[in-house]
Amino acid sequence: MTATYPARPECTTAPLGGSSTGLVTEVVTDEAVFAALGPAWGRLYGRCGTATPFLSHAWLHSWWRSYGRTGRLRLLLVRRGPGGELAAAAPLMLVRRPLPVLVPLGGPISDYGDVLLDDGDDGSAAGALAAALSRAARTALVDFREVRPGGAAERVLARWRGPRRALDDSLCLELPAVPMEELVARLPSGKAQRVRAKLRRLTALGVERRVAGPGEVPAALHRLLELHRSQWQGRGVTAEHLRPRFREHLVRAVGPMVRAGDAVVTEFRLDGEVVAVDLTLLSRGLAGGYLYGADPRLRERKADVAVMLLDACSGHAAAAARGAAGGRGVLSLLRGDEPYKHHWRPEPVVSRRLLLARRRTAPLLAAVLAETAVRRRGGQALRRGGRVSLRWGQALHRWMPGRRDRH
Repeated sequence: MTATYPARPECTTAPLGGSSTGLVTEVVTDEAVFAALGPAWGRLYGRCGTATPFLSHAWLHSWWRSYGRTGRLRLLLVRRGPGGELAAAAPLMLVRRPLPVLVPLGGPISDYGDVLLDDGDDGSAAGALAAALSRAARTALVDFREVRPGGAAERVLARWRGPRRALDDSLCLELPAVPMEELVARLPSGKAQRVRAKLRRLTALGVERRVAGPGEVPAALHRLLELHRSQWQGRGVTAEHLRPRFREHLVRAVGPMVRAGDAVVTEFRLDGEVVAVDLTLLSRGLAGGYLYGADPRLRERKADVAVMLLDACSGHAAAAARGAAGGRGVLSLLRGDEPYKHHWRPEPVVSRRLLLARRRTAPLLAAVLAETAVRRRGGQALRRGGRVSLRWGQALHRWMPGRRDRH
């Protein structure tokens, strides 16, 4: 069926079409409408077992407020009838340079990207979302980055009618969502003894931890970022973590996430003073230690910060897994192959990059594949090929028919 709506002068939503299944698709382009979707989005998020915390409404809407650009929002929704319950959602934005691409909201500060699909979907909602993506991307490539294996976007990829490719993306390392003692038991006996000694050292020092309540979250996050700045003083800190827009996003997003059970902020105290703060993000199947700040003086006291944080994070992950259907989950160490993560014998999991094109946008797909191949060769070829790819992309953008169409 085709959706019908009363006239809305602001043009914040537009019907994309319907089907014999009774599903209706629409696109949202206005931030105010995005904000009002919170309750319905939250219900769909709770029915999507593959959802990561980076797909929560609080995270995405806050990210958009800090990083979004006017006119670029593209939320594709699948409803069970006009105005009905959400069955699927793809939170996207349009990027025009160097190529016209629809990409997930969340950007580089989100470790995973995906879409939301109701666990009870028989394939019709996934098909409707694929069709909506195709209509919305008339002259743009669809580029889903950092999709966990088994993510909902793979079900959309399977129903895509047009050129498509799946590539490897970032490496993430994962542990089972079990208490610390079970993680220690996985280690060789010598390493396990050293970890237990470090845990006893933390107890002997008198390190205490407490979970911040919802009203305490803003102050705790400000302390986290101040400590994060201190611990990385004079070293290669991620510059974005020090910017006001990131601070505003984090404070704005995490408060609602804590209230919804999608995040937990833990403070560590020593001699009555907060010496570390950790932010762990939670979903039904996954928990991840997202960011922390620690006083450099902890090292002087011979406190192992990594062990201290993992002890707390594993406890949150295990509790979340017990509350989830099936009682299983993973503790993600998130993106990066840092050597210290391998001490815990994690499982390497490579996220996927899913590229979807229409026949008329197949040259955009070819351009991205060429650039990816050049990047993998690295070195001098990367620098030379990157310039070639950028010029090629700009030429393609000028060549693409109907490039001025609204998406």
